[in-house]
Amino acid sequence: MRRMASDAPAKYDIKKAHKRLYAPSAKGFEVVEVPELSYLAVDGHGDPNTSSGYADAVEALYSVSYGIKFASKRELDRDFVVGPLEGLWWAEDMSTFLTRDKSAWDWTMLIVQPDWITAEMVHTAIEKAEGKKQLPPVELRRISEGTSAQILHIGAYDDEGPTLDRLHHEYLPQHGLTFNGHHHEIYLSDPRRTAPEKLKTVLRQPVRPA
Repeated sequence: MRRMASDAPAKYDIKKAHKRLYAPSAKGFEVVEVPELSYLAVDGHGDPNTSSGYADAVEALYSVSYGIKFASKRELDRDFVVGPLEGLWWAEDMSTFLTRDKSAWDWTMLIVQPDWITAEMVHTAIEKAEGKKQLPPVELRRISEGTSAQILHIGAYDDEGPTLDRLHHEYLPQHGLTFNGHHHEIYLSDPRRTAPEKLKTVLRQPVRPA
């Protein structure tokens, strides 16, 4: 018997399952507890605006993520919304994030995966994607950030500097906190379809007592 549409299992959406992590206020910083989550990850270095490696990393993440999504729906009858692009960013001199010297940045680009996705499913999706185009190395990683301070930034990516300056030099010292991991960004808007001044980006920093 064919299943009625109303009987179909709900499509999993990380932004709804962990709403507080993906929909923070833009009015001020807040502290959240981020659980350990699974991500597809690609590592790289350099200016994301000019690095071919960055573009290849993003393409690889989406290609493999959609392959996993279709396989999950087909084989497990469990569908999900592909999560937003995310990135971990760092540099030997962290002041380059305030000066926006992007050529000095290291990064790991990410797309979160539901907990039921296995390493075998990821491996199969990578093999299928590589059959169409050579990909940079894609890995499935578990990342645990724990206690983190975050805020929603509305505007161009290059306008994040003042917000990060407030985080680093005002909010963290005033609350007795210090860094405990890489700067994390979650890109909620598609820059191809959204005006720079309307882009929405979660800015997150894992923290610990100073």
